[in-house]
Amino acid sequence: MFLLSAVGVLVIPGVHHVVAIEVSTTKELTAVNGTSVTLKCTFKSTSPLTESSVSVNWSFRPVGQTKEEPVFYYQQKSYPPMENSRFRGHVTWSGNVLKNDASITLQDVQFSFNGTYSCQVRNVPDVHGFASEISLQVVQSVKSCMKKYNNQLYILYIYIYIVLIDHVYKFCNCNADYCNVILN
Repeated sequence: MFLLSAVGVLVIPGVHHVVAIEVSTTKELTAVNGTSVTLKCTFKSTSPLTESSVSVNWSFRPVGQTKEEPVFYYQQKSYPPMENSRFRGHVTWSGNVLKNDASITLQDVQFSFNGTYSCQVRNVPDVHGFASEISLQVVQSVKSCMKKYNNQLYILYIYIYIVLIDHVYKFCNCNADYCNVILN
């Protein structure tokens, strides 16, 4: 019993409480070529928020590639992309870390912006957690964007119609006497 107590004393002081920061984004976003789009990123932290304790890092992975490239960094102030970055002159800070907002805005979006964007937030000492990702699709026009959604709506209408007809048919088969009274 003494040995178990001694081991417990040795182990317990070494236990550390690890808190993870929660980062959230929309999963998919569509933007029209040449327009602006806000990549919304919010976070929850158990530690108090201050301008100096919170840092935000945005990165980008083009479609079909595994290598990420930096997009934007924020800690007390904005650090724009490097000179040779495709995002130079296209990204601005639109967040407010004191309000749990780590969003950025892409201006004059280009087809080369198609891909996955990762938002990672750290709030010392709350630095553990996963980045949240947004898949951005840049389209030629609103018309091409609407065509995609119109096709999905058409399929939904057909599904609802089939389900409705099926329910009416089953109701009348189960309640034949009731349906005959109403129809006559």
